[in-house]
Amino acid sequence: MNPNALSKINKQVGRQFPELDGVEPKVVVQKTPDENRQFLLTYHGSAELPGGKRLKRIVRVVADAAGQVIRISTSR
Repeated sequence: MNPNALSKINKQVGRQFPELDGVEPKVVVQKTPDENRQFLLTYHGSAELPGGKRLKRIVRVVADAAGQVIRISTSR
């Protein structure tokens, strides 16, 4: 994945999930039936909750080579 596309995706994830701003993702290439390449980016971070507790968050992003986000999912 080229650095410009990765930067574009990182900015979008940072806007949607501020606690993950500046986190570098793990990137895995996925093959699709129509021979287009998609990338799975996995972000790991944690958010501060009221009362001093922390919430671990994992965000998975599926994107194409141009940096267009196809799908975002999150878990806690």
